[in-house]
Amino acid sequence: MTMMVYVTCKDLTEARYISSHLLESKLVACSNFFPVQSMYSWKGEIVEEAEYVIIMKSVKKNFDRIKREILKTHSADVPCIVSYEIKEGHEDYLKWLKKSVE
Repeated sequence: MTMMVYVTCKDLTEARYISSHLLESKLVACSNFFPVQSMYSWKGEIVEEAEYVIIMKSVKKNFDRIKREILKTHSADVPCIVSYEIKEGHEDYLKWLKKSVE
């Protein structure tokens, strides 16, 4: 099963580092990162800050390893690391995705 992994990072440097590491490890096939403005509740306070989001494409069997690798280097105490199943997509792209993480 193919999936997307969504991660938020404190800045572009962290997003690039995590993306590069997971690509070099062949745990993900592709990584997109972009700036966002976030608001969230943390320790009883509403926090608003600039972050970077990473959306990575991979396969479900890699998720536990992806999560472990992110947790080793991520700056947050409780980083956002979630996955979403890709139920449909361009068939040739999904074939490439699977082949890239073998």
